[in-house]
Amino acid sequence: MTGPTEIIVDRLSKQYKQLRAVDDLSFTVRAGRVTGFLGPNGAGKTTTLRMLLNLVTPTSGSATIGGRRYLELDEPIRHVGAVLEASSAHKGRTGINHLRVICRAAGLPSQRADEALALVGLTPAARRKFKGYSLGMRQRLGIAAAMLGDPRVLILDEPANGLDPEGIRWMRDLLKTLAAEGRTVLVSSHLLSEMQLLADDVVIVAAGRLISQGPVDEVLGSMGAAVQVRVRTPDPAKLTQALAQFGPSITPQPDGALLVSGVEAAQVGHAAFTAQVELHELTGEKADLEQVFLQLTAGKAGIR
Repeated sequence: MTGPTEIIVDRLSKQYKQLRAVDDLSFTVRAGRVTGFLGPNGAGKTTTLRMLLNLVTPTSGSATIGGRRYLELDEPIRHVGAVLEASSAHKGRTGINHLRVICRAAGLPSQRADEALALVGLTPAARRKFKGYSLGMRQRLGIAAAMLGDPRVLILDEPANGLDPEGIRWMRDLLKTLAAEGRTVLVSSHLLSEMQLLADDVVIVAAGRLISQGPVDEVLGSMGAAVQVRVRTPDPAKLTQALAQFGPSITPQPDGALLVSGVEAAQVGHAAFTAQVELHELTGEKADLEQVFLQLTAGKAGIR
């Protein structure tokens, strides 16, 4: 695939009888960046990815890769790599033979199987049978299969499922490296803390509709500079009384600290100073992706 490899979803919708799985959804995934595709269960993420890969026919709208629909691509394996679930293979076939079969079918040189296994760290398990692979190993094998054609676009649905912390960090490093090479990387995930570390951009959906999109820092910034203040004092009752004028939400923590929402750290400090309340800790905590996600999608998930 030459030229831009942006993914463009334009007013995409999918209706299943009484269920509107995806509703007039539009967003862009840029090359050279990792884009996190986030939403509650039933938000329409997997349906969107399936429409992008022409596994599901849209009711209306379009989804293109480099300006073309997936089914219009010549030798799509050389342009787009996708993993929508843990890799599936014949239980008695080894990992390397599984990839060689795909190479043969796609007209790719057999050495690409060895290169892809090395890329995902499965070379030591190359000759182990698939039935002996853990879920995490199957995820790696799926990514190896997706990378056989050295594609410029990578689409992954929950790729960290089954990976241990070391495997999740490996996944993060791999996807960042692939994006740094100029590839377009779209990742659907429920691991919000990991997405904050991995993604350059996020697309947040709920009930099939777009809720927010943009660079991670901008999405976080849209919810305000600090959503909570952590404060510790030997006299929490007196501090709570001093803060009552602001109408904040105050939540005691197991370690004795208070989490104060609805006021800035400077206001907490000034109220404590005026009331002569001794403070041992005063920290403004910025919104993280999980907090922003929950605020943006509150009451919008629906039952799908």
